[in-house]
Amino acid sequence: MSLINSNIRLSELGRLVRPAALAGSFYPADADSLRETVSLMLDAVDSRADSPKAIIAPHAGYIYSGSTAAKAYASLSRIRDDIRRVILLGPAHRVFVKGMALPKSSAFTTPLGEIDIDLQGVNQIKHLQQVHFSDEAHAQEHSIEIQLPFLQMCLNHFTVLPLVVGDATPEQVAEVLELLWGGNETLIVVSSDLSHFHEYSKSQQIDSATSAAIEKMEISKINSEQACGCRPMNGLLRLAKQRGLQIQRLGLCNSGDTAGNRDRVVGYGAWSILEEKMLDKKQREQLLDIARESIACGFESSRPHKVSPDDFSGELCEVRASFVTLKINNQLRGCIGNTEAFQPLVTSIAENAFSAAFRDPRFKPLSQEEFKNIHLSISVLTPQKAISFESEADLLSQIIPGKDGLTIMKDSRKATFLPAVWESLPGADNFFKQLKLKAGINADEPVEKGWKYTAESFS
Repeated sequence: MSLINSNIRLSELGRLVRPAALAGSFYPADADSLRETVSLMLDAVDSRADSPKAIIAPHAGYIYSGSTAAKAYASLSRIRDDIRRVILLGPAHRVFVKGMALPKSSAFTTPLGEIDIDLQGVNQIKHLQQVHFSDEAHAQEHSIEIQLPFLQMCLNHFTVLPLVVGDATPEQVAEVLELLWGGNETLIVVSSDLSHFHEYSKSQQIDSATSAAIEKMEISKINSEQACGCRPMNGLLRLAKQRGLQIQRLGLCNSGDTAGNRDRVVGYGAWSILEEKMLDKKQREQLLDIARESIACGFESSRPHKVSPDDFSGELCEVRASFVTLKINNQLRGCIGNTEAFQPLVTSIAENAFSAAFRDPRFKPLSQEEFKNIHLSISVLTPQKAISFESEADLLSQIIPGKDGLTIMKDSRKATFLPAVWESLPGADNFFKQLKLKAGINADEPVEKGWKYTAESFS
């Protein structure tokens, strides 16, 4: 196999389309038949599962693994309009791949039409040592192609960044995924079957243990005997564990349960990986209204707006920690909150908004004239997690810049920076230096305790 230099300029490649290689064998070649086949499998699934950031789905012929793959893809129903690009990783089956192989193509095609390659994403990762270009790796690779019709049926408008993963470590895969992680517009798909060619009951035993390892993110227990896509899978799981994400099993079976005999079966599983549960648009608007009402009430009665949690439902009644931040012309005008949850979220927002306006000791109380120009933002925090560390460098190595908030403490001196602070203090060393300064901890004094958390912020 010839590997093309990763410095190649994609704009010089022209419009190269990788044709469907498996249509008529792994899945129907006729567009109408393919559409009907996938629709029937999706319709058979209860689609009420939480919306994922990433999914793991099998890649055998649809008569064998399609019903299991459908359980992963059905979870995309509520976010089909949000996802605009898919990072798709599958193992190399037919050629040796050193590292991870990108296609030279501008698009992939199936009987359902063409899918453009995410060239912006390609340019984000092509400089990495483990990333190369190889049409040979993609030409007949079913682990990638088998996922495409499902994506075409479940999403509206998206690009795809397909990577065939060969001899690559979990760290190398995680490095690529970290660069491509993105926000709600990005879905990550890992393609993998489980054990191969064992007797039915033996396969069930092996796959059950593999499933447990996946759900505990124990990558040391997942190798090529347990899952052919262990390399991309372990890279994803490594990063998911580092980011504190959750994983849910959606389905587990083998070919003996679907269309094969039970003498030599292949195992299939489907999982979704979830970020923190987010508030919906209506809930965010309700909290912003509460914050503004509480400040307005402060002008009239010198007290925060009194809200009754009984008037709200769902996440708004949960006991959550929050911060409310006020700015005028992009300059801080007040910020008050709590990192420990002790009251319903609606109450926390009302009290913190009032305090940010009238009780922040760094500022004089907000005036009604200033209130007309205030920019208000809310951060809803996840529970803090204590960090075990041996040094400040060790502490910082466990923090994800741009994602994690950090609380530090020495003696009774304590301070926190919300994740949003990374925007003004992007460097980890400076971030930490300024946080120590905020806490009143001298630069040469070691921090004794640390906690991290994430926050959902909106304004």
